[in-house]
Formats: sequence, C-alpha cells, structure tokens
Amino acid sequence: MDQHGRHSEEPQDGQDQAVEPGGIVVGVDGSEHGQCALVWAAREAERRRLPLHIVTAYSVPIFAASGLDGGYATVDDSVIREGADAIVRQALDKVSGYAIDVDASVENGDAAGVLLDLSSEAALLVFGSRGRGGFVGRLLGSVSSALPAHAKCPTVTVPLYCADRLGESTEDKHIRAEHAKAGPRTVENVVAVGVDGSEQARVAVLEAAEQAQRMGAKLRVICAVPQYSGSLAWVPAPLDRDALFADIKVQLDAGADWLRSHFPSLPMETELRDGSPVDVLVETSRSVELVVLGTRGRGGFAGMLLGSTSDGVLHHSKGPVMVVPDRDDPRLADRHKFGPMLGAA
Repeated sequence: MDQHGRHSEEPQDGQDQAVEPGGIVVGVDGSEHGQCALVWAAREAERRRLPLHIVTAYSVPIFAASGLDGGYATVDDSVIREGADAIVRQALDKVSGYAIDVDASVENGDAAGVLLDLSSEAALLVFGSRGRGGFVGRLLGSVSSALPAHAKCPTVTVPLYCADRLGESTEDKHIRAEHAKAGPRTVENVVAVGVDGSEQARVAVLEAAEQAQRMGAKLRVICAVPQYSGSLAWVPAPLDRDALFADIKVQLDAGADWLRSHFPSLPMETELRDGSPVDVLVETSRSVELVVLGTRGRGGFAGMLLGSTSDGVLHHSKGPVMVVPDRDDPRLADRHKFGPMLGAA
C-alpha cells in the first residue's frame, strides 16, 4: 500500500489472479491505443472508487513445418510471456499516481475470450479501438468489434484520436494530421446517448444518466432520424416528415420526463436531429466526454439506430464510446406512465 492508500501488485498468472467483482477491467497490449484506454480506465476507477484490474492476453503461435513430415513448430512460450509481463509492468507504472487499488494479470488464451469471461464479474470493461500486434496477438484489434455486442457488462472503447484530451501523445501521422486540420477543440462536460425507441435504448439511457451523475456532467439524449429509405416499409406514403418529427418530439419529451423522475437533479436536454445516426453521433463524439449506445435496437422511428449504428460509431468515433448490454431494470416499468413511447405500437 502506498501513500494514497492504494494497493499495486505485480502481474500474476491468470489462474492465480481473481478479478475483484464489480471492478473495472482494462485490456492493454503495449500500443498507444492501449495506453489511452488505460488512462481512461484509471480515471474512471478513481471516479467510481472501484479497483482497477489490468490484463493482457497472449497465445503461443503454431506454424506449419515446411518439411515433408507435416509437423508443426511452436514458439518458445517463455519469450512471449516475458514480453507480456513487461507490458503489464509498464501499465502498472503508468497508473501509479492514481488513488486506486490496482492489480494486473497475464492470461494465456484468446484475448476476446479472456476479456469476455472477465466481463461477467466486472462493472466495466475498457479497451482501445485497435492495437498494433506484438506479444498479445493484436489484443485490442481483435476485441474492439466483438466484445461490445457480447460482453456481460458495459464496455468502453477509447480511440487513439482522443489521446490529446487524456494528456497523451501519439506518433500516428494520420491522427496528428487530422488534429492539425481540425484545430483546437472544446470538449463539453456532456454525456450523450443515442435513442431509437427500443427497450435497449432505454436501458442505455439509464446507464448514461448514472454515468453523467458520476462525472458531474449534463446528459444529452439524441434521436437521429435518417432520410426515408425503402427499408422503412411501415412508413405511410407520401411521408410527411414534419409530422413525423412532431410525433417523435412528443415521445422524446415524454421519455425525458420519465428520466427526470428517476434523476431529478441531473441536468439534461434532448436533441431531435435530421440525418444519419452514425454521422450525428460520430460528430457529437468530437465535443463530448462520452457517447453511450445500447447493443441493438428494434426499429422505431429512428430506423434501428442502435443495431445498425453501433459498429459505425465505434469505428469512427472521436471520443470514448460506451455500449450497454441489454438487461432488466425495474425503472423501465413506469415509463408508460409518462406518455407516448418511441417505437411503441
């Protein structure tokens, strides 16, 4: 224990290292993407007063032998393990200044599978948008698409683009050029959440509201309505877009009233936007602290925002994105009391 009352432990083998239930798990692989995820996770652990568990995973590659015997050759496990140990030691050093309990482990196995298993006990799972290979077999790249849809807890994907707001630097030439072109930007203390009228979206809104409270931030509820396409076969023709927007606005405001009943002191606002949900939310991610989505949607007026959009937002976001898995929440039961519901029959 150090002067902050914080425990910091050396990396352990996975089979000996249990993740404390309810803690925050962050995947690292030594890349700049992983460093950004680590910093964000440490700040969140400090904010929530939860322990942080740092994990890296590796598997020993097997190569087909070139000889006629058809055998296989393997790489020395100890060499790869030493590299993985070095990655987590570096990560422990990087978060040593935070007032948190922190430990680390090196896991032998598929990175996505390892982190998915850990998600069943974690309060939050954090990782970068992609990695650069190395000892952990592209840990971040292989999980950033798979985990949000399958994790048992909320996940946060942290893109390298937001390194500047986390006090980190990057050598990525494309990102440096984009920053130079965009110029200085102001990040509002806002948590934005995308809704589409689905039950999954309402679960995401509740999680977003809780996160906004933790951050002392304003909550912004966004419903983006794409242009009419043939996929919206249920829409009467000709489509009266003004009437459609008016109808959605009534239901969006009713949802806000419901949310205020559960979070009376939380500052919040609603936005009804005309345009592609991906474009709207990616642009929003440039100037807010966090964008929150559900794992999938069920249609509704916004054209399956969460189901069709989450991948696009995750791959192009300019800030952290939280994806919230579907779950039962007793607060959903009284939503109907506050008026019309988006997407309801």
